[in-house]
Amino acid sequence: MAASKPASVGPLVGAVVQGTNSTRFLVFNSKTAELLCHHQVELTQEFPKEGWVEQDAKEILQSVYECIERTCEKLTEMNIDISNIKAIGVSNQRETTVVWDKFTGDPLYNAMVWLDLRTQSTVEVLSRKIPGNSNFVKSKTGLPLSTYFSAVKLRWMLDNLRTVQRAVEEGRALFGTIDSWLIWSMTGGINGGVHCTDVTNASRTMLFNIHSLEWDKELCDFFEIPMNILPNVCSSSEIYGLLKAGTLEGVPISGCLGDQSAALVGQMCFQEGQAKNTYGTGCFLLCNTGHKRVFSEHGLLTTVAYKLGKNKPACYALEGSVAIAGAVICWLRDNFEIISKSDEIETLAKEVGTSYGCYFVPAFSGLYAPYWEPSARGIICGLTQFTNKCHIAFAALEAVCFQTREILDAMNRDCGIPLSHLQVDGEMTNSKILMQLQADILHIPVVKSVMPETTALGVAMAAGAAEEIEVWSLDLDDLSATLTERYEPQIQATESEIRYSTWKKAVMKSMGWVTSQVPERKDSAVFSCLVPNCDKGTEELFLISFS
Repeated sequence: MAASKPASVGPLVGAVVQGTNSTRFLVFNSKTAELLCHHQVELTQEFPKEGWVEQDAKEILQSVYECIERTCEKLTEMNIDISNIKAIGVSNQRETTVVWDKFTGDPLYNAMVWLDLRTQSTVEVLSRKIPGNSNFVKSKTGLPLSTYFSAVKLRWMLDNLRTVQRAVEEGRALFGTIDSWLIWSMTGGINGGVHCTDVTNASRTMLFNIHSLEWDKELCDFFEIPMNILPNVCSSSEIYGLLKAGTLEGVPISGCLGDQSAALVGQMCFQEGQAKNTYGTGCFLLCNTGHKRVFSEHGLLTTVAYKLGKNKPACYALEGSVAIAGAVICWLRDNFEIISKSDEIETLAKEVGTSYGCYFVPAFSGLYAPYWEPSARGIICGLTQFTNKCHIAFAALEAVCFQTREILDAMNRDCGIPLSHLQVDGEMTNSKILMQLQADILHIPVVKSVMPETTALGVAMAAGAAEEIEVWSLDLDDLSATLTERYEPQIQATESEIRYSTWKKAVMKSMGWVTSQVPERKDSAVFSCLVPNCDKGTEELFLISFS
């Protein structure tokens, strides 16, 4: 009997979603936005010292290739012709920093992950160089000087790693966030790979002027970063190059968005005032401000939301960033072992239905928006002899919701028009108890898309809409409405306010745990940092040096 012919489905668009904990490749039907198939690979993180977070950039690249190949195998088994895949988009964890050798293709050091805290001394040294009455860094970038962003990670590498210093001196070094590393490698690497990034990722480096949409010489001089190692900045939707290896060799890579911008596009928040919150490793609330750059007075970031075409205008967003959201569940699983699988957190929390006065502030990497307080550390307070693991599980979920409430409050004050509801996405939104808690604590409805892969959908839309690809229409009239689940508040506003005000007391107690005295920078410098060791009930002295 003759084999059946592959089904005619398409055109199709693939989406690489490279996150902190995993890599995925997903394939969508560009006419219906239907997700046809996907594959996921979990990634390892390395914690070589307290506050250090690293990943193997080669492992990340290999995971992308593996996901593409396995997804194509699954499509073939489904009798779907993979030649219908007309374009690929790349979405990535932002701020994570890679430096590699353009002649060997090898990373010169592990990727420094966005959560990494080792650059606090670098931040303090740099902050003294900014004139007190004129923060030109924030006015040009929309960002506060923080360990979060790529420029200080790159500065640390240049100060501390001789391999990186030498590669820069010899003209061998290339810098990029994960999108740049992947696109360069996938389009040929040492054999003509395209060294580029898009405006959304560039805007998270602290080297990019969000007004001119270019690398800024004054910023590069301030951070002492040579501009010749930076990638070319492109729009979020254009052909960057062709895939040069594997089953999909020859397919254009034509979309690139930082993961949070991709989720904003995937949630179809194209109009000014629309907002979404993504619950992943961290938590990220973005509000579209249109073509206006709105500078926050309440601890939020001004960032580029997207630029969907070479000749299209950039749109901007206000963003509130929470460092630890889903990561707190992983911490309870891996470090405390009170659950063996992440989804068990829901069972424990449901068993008690309350934290019983227990509050959890997961400031493992300091506090991001709206505080930007690197001295904070995680605490669990309000404990009694009655407290058990179920209460702590509930408090962990509640902490994610409280952190979101803080950001939403700041956003409402900056925008002047309170959000009437919150659109949500991300893996944690599968938790019904979390979604109900979020509605209760915000005291507005929470609206979840039934199709949870909004980050992948967003970058697929950007790739499919690119000039010369044009298989995906971004006209509002052509976009399919998505099915949603809606969670309404179920508690009184007074109860919500009492719980929230108690949480804020706990946040205040989490601050000031790490203190440092940083000397003026000379040819080399050393400073000390007293860090509490909860295992030993002591403080340990860390000596950190740089040159």
